[in-house]
Amino acid sequence: MRDHALSLLKELTEAHSVPGHEDEVRAIFVDELEDSGDLSTDRNGSVFCETGSGPRVMIAGHMDEIGFLVQNITPDGFIQFVTVGGWWEHSLLSQRVEIRTRSGEKITGVVCSKPPHFLPEAQRRQVMTIDQLFIDVGATSRKEAEDEFGISLGDPIAPVSLFTPMTKEDWFMAKAFDNRVGMAGTIQAGRILSQSSHPNRLILTGTVQEEVGLRGAKTAAFHAKPDVAIVLEGPPADDTPGFARSESQGRLGGGVQIRMFDPSAIMNPRLAHLAIQTAKEEGIPHQVTVRRSGGTDAGSFHLANSGVPCVVLGVPARYIHSHNSIIDLNDYLHLVALTVALARRLDTATVEGLTRYL
Repeated sequence: MRDHALSLLKELTEAHSVPGHEDEVRAIFVDELEDSGDLSTDRNGSVFCETGSGPRVMIAGHMDEIGFLVQNITPDGFIQFVTVGGWWEHSLLSQRVEIRTRSGEKITGVVCSKPPHFLPEAQRRQVMTIDQLFIDVGATSRKEAEDEFGISLGDPIAPVSLFTPMTKEDWFMAKAFDNRVGMAGTIQAGRILSQSSHPNRLILTGTVQEEVGLRGAKTAAFHAKPDVAIVLEGPPADDTPGFARSESQGRLGGGVQIRMFDPSAIMNPRLAHLAIQTAKEEGIPHQVTVRRSGGTDAGSFHLANSGVPCVVLGVPARYIHSHNSIIDLNDYLHLVALTVALARRLDTATVEGLTRYL
């Protein structure tokens, strides 16, 4: 499983899939799971693979990563852009990006601004706003950018960052671990479960547009009508300088993260406690978290239809929402193990018990 995890994470993190343009990750999902169940999509592009019978248990990750769209091309051929997803401008300068044209070609560029030599002293100490930044793709005019490079307004732009092993064993650096760890986990857990018995109708899901307001999860829940949802994520780690180690709930190497709460959703307590109990009984390293900020697709799933019990399992990743984030592969493997073990416990009686209030 480790070798497949590495090849899958490399392929997924290096894919170009910003909100609304998740085609490359969706193609990987289909290629990996086409023999595992019945494939379908909703009309926004979220993708599903269903197998088995019984209560409808969704395992979901979101396919999109934060990125940009071409907003304008200047007369001199520079690209102005808007963000899709949450960026801190401080992390953008001098970073490489790829513009995917309508023909599918990828044009490499770099995020730039005025050199410091031309900035007043006070402005040098300020974070540049998005409207002050531009992308240089080497075009010398708008006509060249459009006619020869094939760039159009609205084209999606993604960071460029290769999947890279670090010196520390099992630590890896890449872009988009938020949420390609969740997509890889959905695929690997789904393959394991589809090849063995499970007491439910498994709905493996890749959602769209999570990074711009949990949008895809709304229509995905309407399409799939799950009885329960296990949401797989790449949440931010909190084990770097600036955090109190004694308060860390997302430490690399600490195991799979089990989220109880964030501002977007209060997790179903019975399901969350079942996840914790399962991790303890199966000997799976884990860390429990209650978050003051952030949100996941559980925010939309738990409000869908007449209500869907949710829990979020995560692989802590340092420096998410940037060009380079870091994970410990063992946390990812623990995520897959807990997802499989939890799904196998979700039989009809257990699922019904999650929402029995009378």
